[in-house]
Amino acid sequence: MGDNRIRVGVFFGGSSREREVSFAGGRTVYDNLDKSLFSAVPIFVDHRGTFIKLDWQFIYRGTIRDFYPPVSYLPPSPNAFQIYGDSLIQTESEHREMCASIGTIIPAEELVNHMDIAFLALHGSRGEDGTIQGVLEWMNIPYTGSSILPSALGMNKAVQKRWMNSAGFDGPGYSTVSRGEWEANPTEVLQQLRTKVGFPLVVKAANQGSSIGIRILHEDEAGALEDALQHAFFSETLHRDVWSKSDKRNLIARLADIRSSIGFPMLINGEEVHHPEEAMSVLDQLFRNQSSVVLGAIQPETEVVVEQFIRGREFSCIVVRNHHGQTAALPPTEIVKRDDFFDYRSKYLPGLSRKITPIDLPLETVEAIRTESCRLYDFFGFQVYARIDGFYTHDGRIFLNDPNTTSGMMPSSFFFHQASEIGLNPSQFLTFILRTSIQERLKLPAFVYPGNALLTRFDDVLRSAQTEASAKIRVAVVMGGYSTERHISVESGRNIFEKLSSSAEYEPIPIFLTGSDAEHRLFRLPVNIMLKDNADDIAQKLTHFHQSDVLKRIIAEFTDLTAHYTEIDPIFEPQELSYTQLAELVDEVFIALHGRPGEDGAIQAKLEEVGLPYNGSGQASSGMTIDKFATNNLLRENGFLVADNFLIEEDPWRTGQANILQQIQSIGYPVIAKPSDEGCSSAVKKLDSPEELIQYAELTFRSNEELSSEQRQEMGLDDKEEFPRKPYFLVESCIGPNGADHFLEITGGMLTHHRNGVVEYEVFEPSEALAEGAILSLAEKFLAGEGQNITPARFDSNAAQNAQISQIVRSELKRVAEVLNVEGYCRIDAFVRIYNPLKVEVIIIEVNSLPGMTPATCIYHQAAINGYKPFEFIDKILTFGRERLTDQAS
Repeated sequence: MGDNRIRVGVFFGGSSREREVSFAGGRTVYDNLDKSLFSAVPIFVDHRGTFIKLDWQFIYRGTIRDFYPPVSYLPPSPNAFQIYGDSLIQTESEHREMCASIGTIIPAEELVNHMDIAFLALHGSRGEDGTIQGVLEWMNIPYTGSSILPSALGMNKAVQKRWMNSAGFDGPGYSTVSRGEWEANPTEVLQQLRTKVGFPLVVKAANQGSSIGIRILHEDEAGALEDALQHAFFSETLHRDVWSKSDKRNLIARLADIRSSIGFPMLINGEEVHHPEEAMSVLDQLFRNQSSVVLGAIQPETEVVVEQFIRGREFSCIVVRNHHGQTAALPPTEIVKRDDFFDYRSKYLPGLSRKITPIDLPLETVEAIRTESCRLYDFFGFQVYARIDGFYTHDGRIFLNDPNTTSGMMPSSFFFHQASEIGLNPSQFLTFILRTSIQERLKLPAFVYPGNALLTRFDDVLRSAQTEASAKIRVAVVMGGYSTERHISVESGRNIFEKLSSSAEYEPIPIFLTGSDAEHRLFRLPVNIMLKDNADDIAQKLTHFHQSDVLKRIIAEFTDLTAHYTEIDPIFEPQELSYTQLAELVDEVFIALHGRPGEDGAIQAKLEEVGLPYNGSGQASSGMTIDKFATNNLLRENGFLVADNFLIEEDPWRTGQANILQQIQSIGYPVIAKPSDEGCSSAVKKLDSPEELIQYAELTFRSNEELSSEQRQEMGLDDKEEFPRKPYFLVESCIGPNGADHFLEITGGMLTHHRNGVVEYEVFEPSEALAEGAILSLAEKFLAGEGQNITPARFDSNAAQNAQISQIVRSELKRVAEVLNVEGYCRIDAFVRIYNPLKVEVIIIEVNSLPGMTPATCIYHQAAINGYKPFEFIDKILTFGRERLTDQAS
């Protein structure tokens, strides 16, 4: 890597409701840019439109709220509300001071000094509507994606509808409603919509994306259409009886969510309210004298589209400008949802929906979808790439809607998903997007001369990197499995794969594990199968592999393109491997599995037999830490504080339920019930009574794998939430403050090193975990934009006292790791009680020997404080595995 690398300014964040999607997508781009070709420059755009060259440590936080506003700028919040910078009332100088605490402010006119090209991962208003494109053109900076006019067209659903209708594109009946029309005569608007559109129908905010401001109504239920329109305009009428009967804290938290509700600052009866705490006080006061109040967004939607609901198969198709400058469509993806609405969680949390690529339709139908998508792309004058959504109806019609000029760029997005079908991994596809963007900018007169020079330089750098590529360490990244954590394992494995594939040192090879405790199998994955939406989809593709004629044809169309960006010919067919064959294929292994197998020592034993180094702890330590009951007992014997616990096994439960319930009563309710050998919040429940414990036991010991709707309802499970069937489970006392002056939940990561043959522990600053409910959820742990982790944890407001407490906590976590002989890296979850005068109690919850490595996991935040970028952290983990094997051999 030399100074000739192309400097890529990655723009992400922004002021729109999609800022979290943008932040996560920007991080994906930043990480996946080929490090031998590009030098990535992170440009975080805040709520005021300030350009901040972000200190790299903050890129790896789970959400924007984890670092901005910084903790020191947050006003007191007794209800622990999570806020964005918009909620702060600041002077310009105060705002600039806050921005400077997370990076370097870059005036717009100086951006050109920091980058050769801008990669736009911004979404929504001021991000994909032509605004930022105009700024960059003014500054003579080439950028990715479409230019000003097509970007503006791609953002406005109402304009799109009118233009597409006039051009003869097939589509459902629709109507548009301006905010002025709605406010002037809502009764007339409602009647016109019922007459002109009819039910079922879809209500959409005209200038939003990522499923924001959308509702589907199947029937004309009382008040439903009015509520949907208010929702799309980001307003709401709140009634006194609802307020008085609700959990006020949760209601305000819902209103604060900019993805699904109004957000802050908001207008309450026309008066501006900035902070959720202020809103609680204002509403309490207003409802003393009035029965309802009107809530509204400071930046409301100006127009709403209402269209007939389409019954058909939903798809999304990425269209690009190919290697020869022609418009070409990638394989379209069918979206299989759990209900009618493809919401934020379904889009971005693994396992909640399925993406079938290519859509399973006859060749001629798929080609018709691709042709129509390309026609729409050309009609609007899109450039570089676009995402075209649509429906294929039962009577053979193709309805296209909501074209997007900036696709989501999270690891599970269509953008990477479809590119992998033609053989490009994320790093290679981003290289293609950048080069194509330079070519497109050459069509603008101002960019012709500098653009040609940049394109020549780009090709020289690409050619040099491909020529000088040295032998790389081949790493098998093992993911999947068959536990309830298999989907998160895939997300972790893909993230490791992507980090390694953009490096100059490693060549990752994705491996999928499937089977059962009795027997498991290993498969080498083609990249397109690795990027299928979830573990079950991957397993199905492996065991019933078939490459359709549709896909073969599309792959052949893009052969010239893929050859230009790949050093090694991609594979498209999975290959089953024995452990011996795995050892012949790779130099080492990164185990990205969670639960059994993976964290239990079984895989480690197999790898040791064939002489392959691996990440994480060895057989004995892994076999201990997978068992929470045994781990807690061992820690208790060694003087650590742990929860009181009780292992409930099926046979004793069946014969002595009353006796077991009496023993649990001695622990005291509420209790926490959880599987003893799973993690990741799977089936972790707070139980308030013996009746709830009986329900939990019956579900755990059920005879059928599948849960009935009644069982789900009884246990309060979501439709897709898994609840493993087990022969035993763990019951623990519910840890509380116990009179402490300060009480918090933390998660602490660490890394081990070889120093002269001795294992040394580097314990990171722990993160403070903030949960919306009683239990930290799966989404809060692993879904970007959900939950909040404060890193480092806030043990005390006094800096010196905070450092002292942190040292005590980290020393305790280190002792835990030493007792359990944890190696490589790990994550330890705990509660901390702090008393005055100073006394610190650390209550250990569980130890994860192979912690989650998804992009949003907080172990990256912790490693960053110690100076490790994610790739460097992963490299250290792999290096330890190699050194351990060398030591054992000597």
